[in-house]
Amino acid sequence: MPRRINRNVPVNPVPVDPIKIRPFGRIGRITLVLVIILAAGALLYWEGWQHGEPGLIQWISTLLRPSLEIEAVPLSHDQDGNGKDDSIDLVEGARTQVEQRPFYKSAYYADGYPPENEGVCTDLVWRAFKHAGFDLKAMVDTDIASAVNEYPRVGNMPDPNIDFRRVPNLYVFFKRHAITLTGEVIPWDAENLKEWQPGDIVILGQRYDHIGIVSDKRFRNGIPKVLHHGSTHPGEDNALVYWPGGILAHFRIDPDKLSELMEK
Repeated sequence: MPRRINRNVPVNPVPVDPIKIRPFGRIGRITLVLVIILAAGALLYWEGWQHGEPGLIQWISTLLRPSLEIEAVPLSHDQDGNGKDDSIDLVEGARTQVEQRPFYKSAYYADGYPPENEGVCTDLVWRAFKHAGFDLKAMVDTDIASAVNEYPRVGNMPDPNIDFRRVPNLYVFFKRHAITLTGEVIPWDAENLKEWQPGDIVILGQRYDHIGIVSDKRFRNGIPKVLHHGSTHPGEDNALVYWPGGILAHFRIDPDKLSELMEK
């Protein structure tokens, strides 16, 4: 009986060399290379932006330079008597907020204080001060009571439940009772960057938009990070470089003045 032949299948199939099978043609390979190059460039740009060197060439050049070391200048004061400088306590208090991740929520609270799992930028600041042994709310309330006309945001109607949680009021308070420092940040300039020390307070945005605490961590170019609560959860990043409106004010606490205020 003659054998049936399936005409759809070759009688003697030619073996295919797997080495010769290529998933991409020439155009596909070129496209893949371009995508990889663009992705690498975007990644480098992002890394540069994170380090205060937004230009791709500038960021690549930083990789060839050693990290800039900046001398730490302590406040030489220990308000809570825990054996740590106030500047370190302020940083640790702010970083605790980053670790605890309270949710960003702007609201009015009858007793002034939001729940521990909620907060805004000003809440990170007074919590950092509390960690260092300072009652920022009490000090702001006392100062407003004694000089209400100096606080335009209060409008001659003090409200202790919210006044200490408003950036314009904190700006006036620190302007009156802290040391005002440079608002300029110059990458790789040791003299300039030495003026930015851990525990300093920075107000960002020309409309008193935001406030944070200068970190003890720096980028390779010497620019310090900022501990702040500007979005869903607190973070530690290069807000000195990217925040819209730039730096409005830079303060360093005067522990002796604050101690006097707390005694009133």
